Amino acid sequence: MTDKERILEVRDLVKHFPLTQGIVVKRQIGAIKAVDGVSFDLHKGETLGIVGESGCGKSTLAKVLMALERPTSGSVRISGRDIAKAKGAELKHMRRNIQMVMQDPYTSLNPRMTVGDIVGEPYEIHTEVAPRGDRRRRVQELLEVVGLNPDHINRYPHQFSGGQRQRIGIARGLALQPEIIVCDEPVSALDVSIQAQVINLLERLQDEFNLAYIFIAHDLSVVRHISDRVGVMYLGKFVELGKDVEIYDRPAHPYTQALLSAVPVPDPEGREQRERIILQGDPPSPANPPSGCRFRTRCWKAQEICAQEEPLLQIRTGTGHESACHFAETHDVVHVG
Repeated sequence: MTDKERILEVRDLVKHFPLTQGIVVKRQIGAIKAVDGVSFDLHKGETLGIVGESGCGKSTLAKVLMALERPTSGSVRISGRDIAKAKGAELKHMRRNIQMVMQDPYTSLNPRMTVGDIVGEPYEIHTEVAPRGDRRRRVQELLEVVGLNPDHINRYPHQFSGGQRQRIGIARGLALQPEIIVCDEPVSALDVSIQAQVINLLERLQDEFNLAYIFIAHDLSVVRHISDRVGVMYLGKFVELGKDVEIYDRPAHPYTQALLSAVPVPDPEGREQRERIILQGDPPSPANPPSGCRFRTRCWKAQEICAQEEPLLQIRTGTGHESACHFAETHDVVHVG
């Protein structure tokens, strides 16, 4: 993917939410470190999958990329311009180029609006994209592109199934012809068979429109199927980043190895061959992360240096991809997807 144009550059991105005390006079007593120093690039036509357990900062990262939340520090550059610093007309223009597909198709669509109004709403904000007299035709074209009947433009969300509603959400995301789409758990609320249909639709649209995806999910098998590269998040940071084959077949970070060991394997022989890694304890609070390596309190490899020095996300000897671990070493795993 390095030969393709880089359209998104994230550097040292931080998002802290203040913890306050008091009713009349509020005093800050700390901060929730939801995203705490994330850097990566995204190229045209590429899919970057982001995985990690609940509370690790995936959705907060998505909101900051969309400028729905302002970062505490760091930069998010789209085609060379920093959306985190943009305001007014400049921010409005930049937002055309990055759109989102929400997690829950049952609550992300306004039940009082028709499908035509939902998909066409971006045109009310960005009037320069589609003249008023041409909007109905454009909405019908979008519905057809995502596999829906364009004649259903006047129906309401409750008249569609879950998979169809998610297709409506995808059509809305495509309305402004963006280069980047952030998919925040787009199939987690759907049945398995419908998940496959939506994933196949996203892949077809990517090929057709040369889209770049940030694909956030819990299901590691789904992420492997759609992603070119994968970033593993833990407590606000990337602990491993590399090509999908590198991450899934030769994970180097202990946390990634533990995650992959929990993925169900359909082959009985594979289940017997695989070593199950069970992590002890709960994830630390993002308001008070451990010193040094954030994973050390649950890591079986932890030594004194892990508490004293935070490991950088960098290519480690013998791994071939980036890992944030002082003792990173590749570990062959049973195929998971």
